[in-house]
Amino acid sequence: MAHSETLSSASLLGMLSPKGVYLLGYGWLYGMSVWVSFFGGIIALRALPRHQFGALQHKTFPVYFSSSIVLSSALLGLWAYAHPGLLANVTSPTRADVAQAYVLGSVIVLQGCNQLVVGPMTSSTMFQRHKLEKEEGKNYNDPGVSDQMKALSAKFGMLHGISSLANLGAVIALTFHGLWIGSYGL
Repeated sequence: MAHSETLSSASLLGMLSPKGVYLLGYGWLYGMSVWVSFFGGIIALRALPRHQFGALQHKTFPVYFSSSIVLSSALLGLWAYAHPGLLANVTSPTRADVAQAYVLGSVIVLQGCNQLVVGPMTSSTMFQRHKLEKEEGKNYNDPGVSDQMKALSAKFGMLHGISSLANLGAVIALTFHGLWIGSYGL
């Protein structure tokens, strides 16, 4: 039979342990990543005109990427704190604690690339295409658009694809980490 804990000030304060904070941070990061990646954008795409959708994404993604970087960095710091032998064995990726550190590090790198490189390039290309659409009086996918419009559309598609793949890689890494901590603990 499970032991029943009596609630007290001490037991409530005890919940603010590194493990409790870790799980809250992980839950926040994973939930945000799944929502932004699979739900929020699709809802916004269906609800907004394309240019407004692009403007919304331009404002939303930097906050999402920077939040992902901060949260995954904090999780990596807490992970390293909870696994004191991690740094001494950092070159042994087959060790479970090291592998999980690499997983969290990959989230930082992937979302950092999105935040600092791919995201700004994608937004810039999108706004260039919006401007050209106004100048030409045509949407990017209308027949008879200029070669410049076709080139901008191809560049935007490539950058958007790279950003999506990097983000998907981060979500997959976080899923793996969640399965690990759910199965083996912190």
